[in-house]
Amino acid sequence: MHVVKFFLSLTFFLAAFSLAAQKDSDVLFTVDDQEVTVGEFRYIYGKTSSDKADYQEESVKEYLDLYERFKLKVARARSMGLDTVKALQRELEGYRRQLADNYLVGKQVTNRLVEQLYDRRKTDIEFSHILLTFKEGTPSPADTLFLYNRAMTAKKSLTAANFAETAKNISDDNFSTSRGGRIGYYNAPFPKGMHRLEAALYNAAPNEVVGPIGTSLGYHLAIKTNTRPARGEMEVGHILVRKPEGTDKMPVPVQLQSAQNMLANGTDWSVVAAKISEDSKTKDNGGYLGYFGINKFEPAFEDAAFTLTKDGQVSDIIETSAGFHLIRRISHKSVQPLNDSRPLLEAKVKADGRFDEAKKQMLQEIRKKADVKENKAVFGRYAATLADSTFLDFRWKPDPNAEKTPLLVIGNGYQVGLEQFQESLRKDSRKRVSMGRQSDAATVATTLYDEWIDKQLMAYAESRLEADFPEFAALMREYREGILLFEATKIEVWDRASEDTTGLKAFFANHRDDYEWEERATVTHYAINAKSGLNVAEVLSFAKENGMDATLDKFGRANINATTDVYEMGRLAEVGGLEAKVGSSTAVIKDARKSVSTFDKVEALLPARKKELNEARGYVIADYQDQLEREWVQLLRKRYPVQINKKVLSKLIKS
Repeated sequence: MHVVKFFLSLTFFLAAFSLAAQKDSDVLFTVDDQEVTVGEFRYIYGKTSSDKADYQEESVKEYLDLYERFKLKVARARSMGLDTVKALQRELEGYRRQLADNYLVGKQVTNRLVEQLYDRRKTDIEFSHILLTFKEGTPSPADTLFLYNRAMTAKKSLTAANFAETAKNISDDNFSTSRGGRIGYYNAPFPKGMHRLEAALYNAAPNEVVGPIGTSLGYHLAIKTNTRPARGEMEVGHILVRKPEGTDKMPVPVQLQSAQNMLANGTDWSVVAAKISEDSKTKDNGGYLGYFGINKFEPAFEDAAFTLTKDGQVSDIIETSAGFHLIRRISHKSVQPLNDSRPLLEAKVKADGRFDEAKKQMLQEIRKKADVKENKAVFGRYAATLADSTFLDFRWKPDPNAEKTPLLVIGNGYQVGLEQFQESLRKDSRKRVSMGRQSDAATVATTLYDEWIDKQLMAYAESRLEADFPEFAALMREYREGILLFEATKIEVWDRASEDTTGLKAFFANHRDDYEWEERATVTHYAINAKSGLNVAEVLSFAKENGMDATLDKFGRANINATTDVYEMGRLAEVGGLEAKVGSSTAVIKDARKSVSTFDKVEALLPARKKELNEARGYVIADYQDQLEREWVQLLRKRYPVQINKKVLSKLIKS
């Protein structure tokens, strides 16, 4: 039910749209003395109509009628006292908390990082680096400074020309040292903890030495040597002939040459793979390897795969350390549109240090914009009173006589002090005690104080959202009114339609001819396990002449999954071009990803007939609800007069 309510509200979440012809504060219409301004209507109309928001007379009046009905229902909800129901108020506050966090952090942090990462993913970069690592154990500040100065000294004489030789001499990266520090091509995001290196390289000019860049490994000096459009992901199958163990070089296997000839003569790839390939994990499924991006396989394999330009194209024979391969391209996935990629990219940025750093930057910006006064002296005096023996124990209690001077004052009215901070310490007792196992009371209190200050800055920014962001205020208005509309409609229309058995039966009787089954067909979908060894053509031939049970009994229920659905004739052609006759079947489709071969077959034809109430109940209830709602709106128009300012409306309509 909450999902319905959410989407009902979303219908009215809209983006601002301004016209110079009139003021947003002008009143367009009133419902039960509640004013609706031009600005509110533009906001609603602009987002809901999207690119069709042309402000032509027909369009504006059509949506005006829709919005009037919305406001009438809200007026009814208020007259029912629904806006005073505590449960609904709590629900609205819950929505606000979710929206506030998503809006503030999402708008100023997540969205920016996602768009930045998406832009970087369009390009693969080739780079080399020199890594200077810390000695074993946790580095001290002195260790960190020493390593940083060492990196700075190395950078003074470092150029593109001598980078490789320098890397061989001083880099601590065993993986790349022998190759002059060369890592090869990479794509964002870099591994966790490497986001600063990623940013430096993507922002660097070609052959520019960047660094020192600190990561969890140490300090990096790096150079971007080349770029190319991102390769994306390739979906492939392969046929492999392995090298004998201990053999580095061998001639091209005759088996693969034979495979090439078989393919050239029209033999199906899956048949050739099953016969020739020595990759036991994939041979019976067309050699299917799935999707892969750069750096997953050896360069020779990767380069050969990404050279293929068409689905179904097969590579020349290529050699890797594992043996010799033929590679068949199944599909290619380039960088997907931002909206399609957003959920995955959001997860990546939130799992990375870049997200926490961006949040800290946002808090710094909040400090700059707001008039923040922090009294650290008050905290210092308080921290000095804390004893390890009591503060770091679960039984610790706040000091009721603690100093009353505010710790934090923001703007003219937002202030918090030791009373609020101590309450936070009390609630977070598990963390306080856990930290106390390795630190003293003053250190623990300082760490928790800094975290608490950040939370207060966020709380202040969230409390200002309606005032600072008009679009957020509009969102909250729509949530508030959407909740009221939902509850009123549920009580007066939806519940009545589903509970009024007599009325529903009478409605169905009066509209019986509206609910009919047209001619239909029962269709069985067969999915044959590719590893079963069954001859798919034989299964199809038998199934066309026999029923589902007979087919499953003959070929084994463990080998075939079969399901039957009913399709109206108008949709039958959507199922692989099936015809309206018993025995009609589709062609066999081989799905390497799922390791199955599938086809569909028409089992029986069903005549047209009228539906019974139990067969059409969902549709009947929906139509009955529509009728009740129309009657309800007519009643509301009489109860709550709508007054339209025709002069304002005429200005709103585009001439």
